[in-house]
Amino acid sequence: MSKNFNKVKAFYDAKLWSEGMVSNAVARGWITANEFKEITGLGYDKK
Repeated sequence: MSKNFNKVKAFYDAKLWSEGMVSNAVARGWITANEFKEITGLGYDKK
């Protein structure tokens, strides 16, 4: 588990972060693509 997983998940669950913001966390290396799916329920798509 990435060190920022719990933080990103909490922000998303509290509706403070959008799916796009969680996607940015993957792009910045804060969380993994698998963790993105765990948090949002969606597959990660590189843009």
